[in-house]
Amino acid sequence: MKSSYELAMERLAKSDPSANQPLTAGQKARLTEIGKIYQGKIAEREIFLKKQLDDAFAAQKPDEIEKIKQQMAHERARLEEEREAEKEKVRRA
Repeated sequence: MKSSYELAMERLAKSDPSANQPLTAGQKARLTEIGKIYQGKIAEREIFLKKQLDDAFAAQKPDEIEKIKQQMAHERARLEEEREAEKEKVRRA
């Protein structure tokens, strides 16, 4: 007997037959490139914000420390969301 999850996935596959098509070599290469680009963007933002965080620790500013930590989390989530949106465009093409 199938679980409700498995049944839902089957219905989803039937409603979007293009989702089951294998990726071309060009699409795979583009997905890899997008992953590397966004990995670099994430690292760049983290390095920048880490410097600000270190300065806030040195100045002993707890409010600023918390604000920077929240900004780091927000920036990472935003960039990961952008990355997945770009990858989805490639998969749909």
